[in-house]
Amino acid sequence: MGERVREGLRAYLLIAGMWIRSTMIYRTSFAITMAGNLLVTGLDFATILLMFSQVDSLGGWSLPEVAFLYGLSATAFGVADLVLGSMDVLGTRIRDGSFDTLLVRPAPVLAQIGADHFALRRLGRITQGAVVLGWALVFAGIDWTPAKVLLIPLMLAAGAAIFCALFVAGAAFQFLAQDAAEVQNAFTYGGTTLLQYPPTVFGKDFVRGVTFMLPLAFVNWVPAAYVLGRPYPLRLPVWTVWSSPLVAVVCCVLAGLAWRAGLRAYRSTGS
Repeated sequence: MGERVREGLRAYLLIAGMWIRSTMIYRTSFAITMAGNLLVTGLDFATILLMFSQVDSLGGWSLPEVAFLYGLSATAFGVADLVLGSMDVLGTRIRDGSFDTLLVRPAPVLAQIGADHFALRRLGRITQGAVVLGWALVFAGIDWTPAKVLLIPLMLAAGAAIFCALFVAGAAFQFLAQDAAEVQNAFTYGGTTLLQYPPTVFGKDFVRGVTFMLPLAFVNWVPAAYVLGRPYPLRLPVWTVWSSPLVAVVCCVLAGLAWRAGLRAYRSTGS
């Protein structure tokens, strides 16, 4: 298993490096597209700023507190989007038959499809999310402790892993649906948009679903409520604020199993 992982990582880095080199040939174009990506993703936070121009709080949360949620979600998703954002093209590859070419190459298929069309321009989303997060850390009035300091990088790493698992699971679903990119995007891009707002603006039944069924809440809602000293809408044990890495591992394992099942069930497009 360890050898297989190293092989996949090596293949991923080689393919991603090829795309990076091809991108950097046209550096001006890269700079323009990255700036455009930064501007477009920034419009999401501009929407939140417009809301707070009319209200003092959103669901009882102040602007810096909402910015904290936004920064965590946007940065974690940005990392996952950079690493595996090309997974949604799997359905197209299956329909046009080009996926079959990946099966005969001496490299893990997941690494090939994950690194396909690796886009450095997605660094714009990470940069924008990190800037908002940095601002929120300064102005959110957090009562810092060593535990809270440790939670910040844990949330970012675990959140990125959870979103990566969603990308892989969504791609696995496309083995069955073959045209489900928008369904996948509803959980990935839609998930990060959802987490940019406080859980108190949603109904409790919805919060339960996002906490226990599709555990997106562990990207930021649950641990962030602890960092900010906010009560979570559901009664959860105190130890759950540290459970994001465990949730990420479980999500990645389940996504990996779904991917293997989908790959084994694949029967090509025919003729």
